[in-house]
Amino acid sequence: MAQLVVTAVLVEGRSKSEVARQYGVSRRWVITLVQRYQAEGDAGLQPRSRRPRSSPQRTEPALEDLIVELRKELDRDGHEAGAATIAFHLQQRHGHTPAISTIWRILSARGFVTPQPHKRPKSSYVRFAAEQPNERWQLDITHWALADGTEVEILNLLDDHSRLCLASTARTVFKARDVDDTFRKAAAAYGNPASMLSDNGAVFTGRSRGQGRVALELTLNARGIAFRHSRPYHPQTCGKVERFHQTLKKWLRKQPPAGTLSQLQRQLDGYRTYYNTARPHRALHRTTPQQAYDARPPAVPTGTPLNDEHYRVRHDRIDTSGVVTLRHDSRLHHIGVGRRHAGTDVLILVRDLHVRVLTSQGELVRELTLDPAKDYQPQAGP
Repeated sequence: MAQLVVTAVLVEGRSKSEVARQYGVSRRWVITLVQRYQAEGDAGLQPRSRRPRSSPQRTEPALEDLIVELRKELDRDGHEAGAATIAFHLQQRHGHTPAISTIWRILSARGFVTPQPHKRPKSSYVRFAAEQPNERWQLDITHWALADGTEVEILNLLDDHSRLCLASTARTVFKARDVDDTFRKAAAAYGNPASMLSDNGAVFTGRSRGQGRVALELTLNARGIAFRHSRPYHPQTCGKVERFHQTLKKWLRKQPPAGTLSQLQRQLDGYRTYYNTARPHRALHRTTPQQAYDARPPAVPTGTPLNDEHYRVRHDRIDTSGVVTLRHDSRLHHIGVGRRHAGTDVLILVRDLHVRVLTSQGELVRELTLDPAKDYQPQAGP
């Protein structure tokens, strides 16, 4: 079209205003084209770059290199490495940072950003979060493997409000007493929570299996702490601690494989410190969990502390060797009642360590005080 505009003016002798109206361009553009043609000939009509001669606001190449280096460092160590996280670390280390959008554009230009499929808008998500620290704690167990392939378990305990990792402990297999010990140590450091949330694992609760209360339930009841459980096959209820499992495992995969439980525990302790105090959390407006935990007063238990005495009733049948079983404090005990009663249906009444074994007709078969240190409770001598 540039050639037509120049021809209309210089060859046909038409006015610049008339030509501008005919081709739908400005009169200033027509004047510019004519001047370029007169000065440079046909070369003056070729399209020219609109790039400015200078860009005073352009990010310095050295800063771009620093952003890329930090991205590689965070990714290499298994940490979250998005634009907002990089901005946080730049501010912490150097006292200044470009806008998050600028960092994102630099990462995109350098090939670090992979286009993602369209996702649901954030406004469509319904988030559930406690209003105060210690209002609700979440705990769960996940699995990991040592360098030689040995399967171990990791118990993670998280504050629902601040996402603060209260405990991250590794054991070969967690028993109910181990879970209770981990909780007690966390409560000694951070105070008792108002409530606890977990799934229905046997180390967390025995009620769904008719086994009475496990160690953690006894401790929570004694302290007036409410204990709630997610419904079966619905891990989303404990979503915060489930998400922490993923974050932790992503980091562990970038570390040298731990050969022993003690080595793995040192890795967990190191990551817990970084996660709580140095890693900005997206759900916390890019503050750290420790900052979010310290920003508000913690909640306290509101329930009535219950008596530690443990009452329950159990139906059983005496086996061929004259023994019935009873689980106490997550440990299975065998109670001898005599072979003469083999096959008899019995009712076991339990009040803490006091146990009574009765037939279905109400006849007392045996009464004893359970010895928690012994697996087998023999009958008294004649």
